[in-house]
Amino acid sequence: MCGILGVISQAPVNQLLYDGLQVLQHRGQDAAGIATLDGHTFHLHKDNGLVRDVFRTRNMRALMGNAGIAHVRYPTAGSAADHNEAQPFYVNSPFGIALGHNGNLTNADELKEQLFVEDLRHVNTNSDSEVLLNVLAHELQVKSRQYRLDPKTIFAAVSGVHQRCHGAYAVVAIIAGYGLLAFRDVFGIRPLVIGVNETAQCKEYLVASESVALDTLGFKFLRDIAPGEAVFVDFSGKLHSQQCSNQTSLNPCIFEYVYLARPDSVIDGVSVYETRLYMGEYLADKIKRTWSEIDVDVVIPIPDSSRPSALQLANRLNIPFREGFVKNRYIGRTFIMPGQAMRKKSVRQKLNAIGVEFKGKNVLLVDDSIVRGTTSREIVQMARDSGARKVYFASAAPPVRFPNVYGIDMPSPQELIATGRSDEEICREIGADRIIYQDLDDLKAAVTKANPRITSFDASCFDGRYISGDVTAAYLNELEARRSQGKALQTDAANQMALDLAEVGE
Repeated sequence: MCGILGVISQAPVNQLLYDGLQVLQHRGQDAAGIATLDGHTFHLHKDNGLVRDVFRTRNMRALMGNAGIAHVRYPTAGSAADHNEAQPFYVNSPFGIALGHNGNLTNADELKEQLFVEDLRHVNTNSDSEVLLNVLAHELQVKSRQYRLDPKTIFAAVSGVHQRCHGAYAVVAIIAGYGLLAFRDVFGIRPLVIGVNETAQCKEYLVASESVALDTLGFKFLRDIAPGEAVFVDFSGKLHSQQCSNQTSLNPCIFEYVYLARPDSVIDGVSVYETRLYMGEYLADKIKRTWSEIDVDVVIPIPDSSRPSALQLANRLNIPFREGFVKNRYIGRTFIMPGQAMRKKSVRQKLNAIGVEFKGKNVLLVDDSIVRGTTSREIVQMARDSGARKVYFASAAPPVRFPNVYGIDMPSPQELIATGRSDEEICREIGADRIIYQDLDDLKAAVTKANPRITSFDASCFDGRYISGDVTAAYLNELEARRSQGKALQTDAANQMALDLAEVGE
């Protein structure tokens, strides 16, 4: 999961991009980067960390130019947070291009080999985004005449990218001397929107992962970029767009509505907040159907994304809604958590229970989803420690049983608490008195109710159906092997740090 921005203006854009990244910080907390274009010169700064920590005044002053792109990163498929993989990426041949990408290419290894053997291009990191950048650069090279570009040529190059790249990708790129390019994969899995700000001097265009970035930066929402479509804004401020694939369908990632996106965003015509309200209604109806005697005294959300669902569920069941947990928004990040004790400590530092809301009551805790179950187990125990008589647990999403390969770091099946377990077994694992999950059909209905035109989704983490059609058991096994290797490296690093600290202590 990542957040991307691209802007073209007649005024400096560094502050605009920084502010936009702050708004999209929820989409990635591991690394941040901004690339601006001043004439034909790129200025780039990126590093690991939150936006506020990566950029200092001196960095911002160096990011000169009236066009640029920005990126916040959360590594996917278990990759380590290597600062070399922070985005944007840059390539200088045959055109200067800076690119940021949200998603995951499912054929990145195959493409990397093609680039080296056939296209004579070198990829320096393990990032599929660098692969995608080089594929785009190569397609621009072979489609251009005498190394000159125009919108028609650029769109032909994007068509070539669609033919070669599989998986999910929402992309922003700046091409030196030409303008801002943005495009979306043919399945429309990852979100991408475009907006405009008309000033007295010019039209400014902004492309972003979520509409909330447009709202907060003063841009008027134009539309979602369609699956397979590319938009190009030249430096004169003229907007060009074209459908670059003959086979497209809209299948937005349903987990965007469950958890990833901000509630004040609208994605593919669907209000995220409205969808979460509907999720609460459907979950309440299921409780009515399956729970003969609802002995719940209070409904308590687990901050923050479950609040709309929990509130609507409580209203529909006519049960009091209360805030029972306070989230510490200022806690420092726990960079290395090698053991279970540290993970428990992290949960306790981030959430604290309000004892009076639990003591002597039967409480229904509502969360947006349950992935590993570690956090859920700790929260249930916190409720019991605060005096709850019974602790029930409701998930606004169905059981997460399968890895996500389209840009969300969902772990291997062995780490997912719902894989191979019944609801009763999961309930025992997290220590609850009862657990209830949203039905997948109801989750889809909640999104469709907000926008009836959307009828198909990527719900692979719930149903194991991968919309791109190229995800095999061998591919999933390879992902799991890489994840295990990455975890081993992180454990080695943690152990080495412990030894170093011990030596310092001596």
